[in-house]
Amino acid sequence: MAPRPTGGAADQRAAAGAPAQTQQPEAPPAPLGERPDRSQGETVRVQRGMFGAASGGDTSGYGRLVRRVQLPGQAERPYGSYFDEVADELEHWLPGFDDAVERVVVDRGELTLVVRRERLVDVMRTLRDQPSLRFELCLGASGVHYPEDEGRELHVVWPLLSMTHNRRVRVETTCPDADPHVPSVVAVYPTDDWHERETWDMFGVQFDGHPALTRILMPDDWPGHPQRKDYPLGGIPVEFEGAEIPPPDTRRAYS
Repeated sequence: MAPRPTGGAADQRAAAGAPAQTQQPEAPPAPLGERPDRSQGETVRVQRGMFGAASGGDTSGYGRLVRRVQLPGQAERPYGSYFDEVADELEHWLPGFDDAVERVVVDRGELTLVVRRERLVDVMRTLRDQPSLRFELCLGASGVHYPEDEGRELHVVWPLLSMTHNRRVRVETTCPDADPHVPSVVAVYPTDDWHERETWDMFGVQFDGHPALTRILMPDDWPGHPQRKDYPLGGIPVEFEGAEIPPPDTRRAYS
């Protein structure tokens, strides 16, 4: 019988007498003022298991799943559909477009403008007021929490609809956990009032300039913000007295 091949490059180096390579430590994250270029997209989380939980009590067989949570990067021209026209019109009418818009994303057939929070209101007002754009309706504000996206842990997304031109676009901005402030767009889209209150209630994003930023779902004295990834879960863990749950691939098969 032929000898079984060795496992990989490390075994081959050991057989040849070459010194084994040591794993290099990960470089520390760059300071907030020197953030890396995100125009090509980024991995904000590596989720392990079906739900990203590390309880060790997996009985589903999916505990070894590994999935990267990635945010798409800058799209390349032509964007397709009406997306090029929307981007061109916004660039024409918005002063300081390059300073306001970090990147234009086209993902899954949808257009997203990632903007700096300091210019959020200017972008929204231009999208609403210019006749060639006319995004009259804002469909709400949704929060997302990415704890591993250092310096940009909190994301807020506004879906906009132009009933005049039958077009849709999303506007997204970010802020850090250490400074969770984003300008309110209620002065531009008054119907966002309650949506911003919900995003504050669930994620802790403080919308500066909101007329009455109070909780809308949870009691006024509720501690924390329940939809953040770092919000502690309640309940009592299930205990199996004197027993251990073996990995799925080592269990006895009864079929």
